[in-house]
Amino acid sequence: MKFMSETATFAGGCFWCTEAIFQRLKGVEAVIPGYSGGDTQNSYEEVSQGTTGHAESIQIIFDPKIVSYEELLLVFFKTHDPTSLNKQGADVGPQYRSAIFYHSQEQKDAAEQIIKKLTDEKVFDKPIVTEVSEFKSFFEAEEYHKNYYNNNKNAGYCQVVINPKLAKLEKEFGEKLK
Repeated sequence: MKFMSETATFAGGCFWCTEAIFQRLKGVEAVIPGYSGGDTQNSYEEVSQGTTGHAESIQIIFDPKIVSYEELLLVFFKTHDPTSLNKQGADVGPQYRSAIFYHSQEQKDAAEQIIKKLTDEKVFDKPIVTEVSEFKSFFEAEEYHKNYYNNNKNAGYCQVVINPKLAKLEKEFGEKLK
């Protein structure tokens, strides 16, 4: 019997990082890198200019009976810096902003509740600046961006930037990993 999947769309900096993180979670059936937040289909080169309105994003297809949207949100918030406006590490510009593109009122409410909880608990030293916006569109990234980490584990960026994020994921959410 096929499960009833749901879709989540997040932007948390470079989509190579976020794709690698969410691919490892139980209940996640697919993670697709792409662009969301803008109005038209653009290439990586155009999005990289920071003028398209898009953020490097991922679409997560998941089974809510195995992993809830709220659990995905917690992983999202704990594996990038949601207090950094238009910047993640060395990646700078609005295309690297922290954003949640919600697909339903329930997703919007969940995102706002998690942000309030993390703020109230003072989990971060600075205010959370994650954008919470209604999902408009998603355009898949070019083929060479898909499954990037798994295909390029020895690349410098993967070693220096993605590996520490995966180590943090394993430490914080080890029981949730495939």
